Amino acid sequence: MASTTLRKTLRSRGHRTLIGVLVAAREAAGLSQRDLAVRLKRPRSLIGRIESGERRVDVIEFIELARVLDVDPRQLFARMFD
Repeated sequence: MASTTLRKTLRSRGHRTLIGVLVAAREAAGLSQRDLAVRLKRPRSLIGRIESGERRVDVIEFIELARVLDVDPRQLFARMFD
């Protein structure tokens, strides 16, 4: 069986694409980072760390972000490949 290893993804091309999709969705929703944080009941600094590439977003967080932005998570994910 072939051995595979996971690469570090923080600040990778894919991670930057994900950030771009999330920022575009937030801006399309007309929300500031602070507005989004309030909706998520999280500190604004969390949104800042995500959008600056300092912090990864796991799958559950991604779904939560999409729903708060009023976007279907599957459609938001598909935007990464447009």
